[in-house]
Amino acid sequence: MNDSIPLQCLEVGTSGAVTAVVGNGDLVHRLDEIGLRQGAEVQMVQSGRPCIVRVNGQRLCLRADELLRVLVRPGVVA
Repeated sequence: MNDSIPLQCLEVGTSGAVTAVVGNGDLVHRLDEIGLRQGAEVQMVQSGRPCIVRVNGQRLCLRADELLRVLVRPGVVA
């Protein structure tokens, strides 16, 4: 997982595969429910605070603290 980066570091228009979601159980469970789970493909649509990502064809608006919890491998499509 050495080549994984926090989701917030993904460049606009770039896709990657989620390699891990870290944090307390409630937050990990909530992110899993919206599709941010290991192996999911994610694309950065708009960076900043908050940012917008595309997961499973849906656009999601996320806060900075949530983005740091999701690690992705850029350029890898699940």
